[in-house]
Amino acid sequence: MFLIDIHTNRPKFSPYDPIVNQSLDNYLMNDLALEGRGFIVYINAPSVIIGRNQNAYDEVNLKYLEDNNITLVRRSSGGGAVYHDYGNLIFENIHVGDPSHATDFSYYAEPIIKALRSMGLDNVEMQGRNDITVNGLKCSGMATARIGNNVISGGTLMFDLDTDQAGKVLTPNKAKLATKGIQSVAKRVTNLKPLLPAPFNEMTSEEFRQELLKRIFEVDDLNDIETYVLTEDDWKIITERVENHYGTDAWNFGKNPGFDHYERDYFVGVGTVAFNFSVKEGKISAFKTYGDMSFGNPAVVDEAMVGQSFDRDGITKGFEVGHYEDNIGKLPVDALVELVLRAENE
Repeated sequence: MFLIDIHTNRPKFSPYDPIVNQSLDNYLMNDLALEGRGFIVYINAPSVIIGRNQNAYDEVNLKYLEDNNITLVRRSSGGGAVYHDYGNLIFENIHVGDPSHATDFSYYAEPIIKALRSMGLDNVEMQGRNDITVNGLKCSGMATARIGNNVISGGTLMFDLDTDQAGKVLTPNKAKLATKGIQSVAKRVTNLKPLLPAPFNEMTSEEFRQELLKRIFEVDDLNDIETYVLTEDDWKIITERVENHYGTDAWNFGKNPGFDHYERDYFVGVGTVAFNFSVKEGKISAFKTYGDMSFGNPAVVDEAMVGQSFDRDGITKGFEVGHYEDNIGKLPVDALVELVLRAENE
């Protein structure tokens, strides 16, 4: 494993610019593509990061974002919506040429867990599909994406996050909280700072970021870490893509289709799944899938659903033609059919 320096040579952007920071993994994996397992850690200014398949208009309180100068950013990988600020660290593994651990969150979380344990947190472990917890409370959520033989896998690390702000800006799925037996976001997460012993609980977020890197790479000096420093040529390409794609409203907000029906639920092991669709003359006339899914292409399902009869047989056929297990998740098809058919009772 080696470090990728994303701060040196950075042109006009702040090191805390969330749009720039969230765009880096795509360039690092698909263009720079350094063989092996690269690693980056950074801090974002106040922002909400949503997964590539999520509906911003459903997941986020957009009015609150605007009123409080919080940036909305869509990442390239899947997963759910998270709030970032100066008390939150983001780590990413850019693994080029080896997809064997693409779905193994534990593999990519292990260096983080080991580092935290070395700081005195004994009860750090993986729980569920993609969460790192301390004393049973979530301090990190992870997401992953694979393109060919390359993998991006990473997540957040709550050090001193403003959890009150997070609760105001996100609109969590009530079904998900009910399934987990939890009443609110704030009650199921924890910051690391109050749990850590001295001197770690006296550090700023940036000091903690540097200490974390030393322990992950098992060095006493950051200069001893094998490091690739992004060049001016690297930054020229990154800047162009931020200006033309990743920094645009079309990418970050997307379009709200505004179809007639919106049905949403949480499924253990898969995450949130939502369908926005319209029905005309007994047939599905428009269909859009949203959710936490990290793999596949939900648009394949959307295309297969259009034109199907709005009944159990037609909806089932649409999901099967759209290879729903590959593009939404490993679920009984009847569960997805029932979700769509909820619209009959509206």
